[in-house]
Amino acid sequence: MLSVLVVLVVLVVFVAAGLFVLGLPSASASAQTQGTGSGYLSTDGSRIVDATGAEVRLTGINWFGMETDNHTFHGLWANAPATWRGQLDRMAELGFNTLRIPYTGDSLRPEAEATSINDYTNPDLVGLHPLEILDLVIEHAGDLGMRVILDRHRPSAAGQTALWYTPQVSEQSIIDDWTMLAERYAGNPTVVGADLFNEPHAEGTLPNATGACWGCGVQARDWRLAAERIGNAILDVNPDWLILVEGVSTVSGGLTNQWDNDPSTDDESTWWGGNLSAAFEFPVRLDVPDKLVYSAHDYAISVYDRQPWFEDPDFPNNLPAVWDHFWGDLQKQDVAPVLVGEFGSTLANPLDRQWLEALMDYMTDNGMSFTFWAWNPNSGDTGGLVDNDWWTVNQPKYDILQPHLVPPVGNGEGSETSSPPAEPSGDCEATYEITGGWPGNFQANVTVENTGSTALSGWSANWTYTGDEAVYNSWGAQLTQSGKNVTAVAQNGSLAAGQSVVFGLQGTVTGTSAPPEVTCTA
Repeated sequence: MLSVLVVLVVLVVFVAAGLFVLGLPSASASAQTQGTGSGYLSTDGSRIVDATGAEVRLTGINWFGMETDNHTFHGLWANAPATWRGQLDRMAELGFNTLRIPYTGDSLRPEAEATSINDYTNPDLVGLHPLEILDLVIEHAGDLGMRVILDRHRPSAAGQTALWYTPQVSEQSIIDDWTMLAERYAGNPTVVGADLFNEPHAEGTLPNATGACWGCGVQARDWRLAAERIGNAILDVNPDWLILVEGVSTVSGGLTNQWDNDPSTDDESTWWGGNLSAAFEFPVRLDVPDKLVYSAHDYAISVYDRQPWFEDPDFPNNLPAVWDHFWGDLQKQDVAPVLVGEFGSTLANPLDRQWLEALMDYMTDNGMSFTFWAWNPNSGDTGGLVDNDWWTVNQPKYDILQPHLVPPVGNGEGSETSSPPAEPSGDCEATYEITGGWPGNFQANVTVENTGSTALSGWSANWTYTGDEAVYNSWGAQLTQSGKNVTAVAQNGSLAAGQSVVFGLQGTVTGTSAPPEVTCTA
């Protein structure tokens, strides 16, 4: 006997918110998540969009080590449960949907050896080349629904430099490394972007600057021109990747001094990689223009306490205007997306909490993507999200980050614990109509409508039931099952006020005569 049951769920209202190549990785790994969409990513004005045109938001974390003499990820020396797979599971479980991986060319060479690997907890990595370890990490990240951004962090493992090249490491060598990686991961949509060079910055004093400038026209120092050369070389072999271009520290590439006798050349300084103020006048021109993402870095008082905005009596209310000036207006004026690639703090200074809370709100309010620095507890300036066991979460940091994370689908399946749900924003209302016997087989249409006055930038609908058999969706929303909870996740970009999306469900539920509970979350 067929019956029709229509239930209106109580309205839920939320607060708005020339190198060798080892065995190539499989191209089957793909990331299809609420926050990171499906297929490769592109840009549309200030939005990052997936292959369907739906808006995505990358909320990720850095895991460094491949840019050092270890030539691979730090923390592979940790004890269980912090295996290499376990740490990735934990990142996804905590809600990070993107992994930024720093590397250096030294780690790509045939003779490079990955060191400091615990052969008890990570026996499958022993004897592998750094690139082979990178392949495995990328594959598992894709299985978890995460995206990966590769970051050329240093010319060599010797350390950071102001320019993107050195007398020993040419620009062409860096291009060759990038094109090798672009070809290696072509066809694998887990890897979505190339952060061309980490933190170009000023060096020398004006008027004789020797550091990275923006728009000065000097081929050897103009980072904007170099980014075009490197970015276009990557796109020639892999036109699917996003090209992330960081800022400089001063537009001139030099530091001011009281003897330069040319105050007109003095300009404002900010964090290394954090000054994109000249990109309005001198934009990066890529051959594939819808692949450009600008990337900025920003840090707290405990990292360096002499930034003038920290001394402003209006702190932290003055911070949005500072961010607008150096990089935020590129996103706010729809020029291009901005991804904040590094930001972090030990939170040792009480004012750091105010800075971090303000920055998270600023990025979320403006729809910006980010990758937090860092997973690693051995980051000297900031510490990490996890403690020295590479597993225990630094709760004060996570409590600030967590409401702003868009978790990957599966929420870290395979891990032993689950993270708290992200705090939703906007308003929503859900109704469903069941056309079928209950208990037993059924079909249903579930409608989720944003009834609020602000857009939902990402959301999911959760069906909770008490039966023993899975509920599945045959109309396109991806479902994952964990115990007796079924979560349907669909990305619709920005779900505008008044917009509705209909899910179709069919399946079998037994052992209950009550309809499933519908919860709408952002």
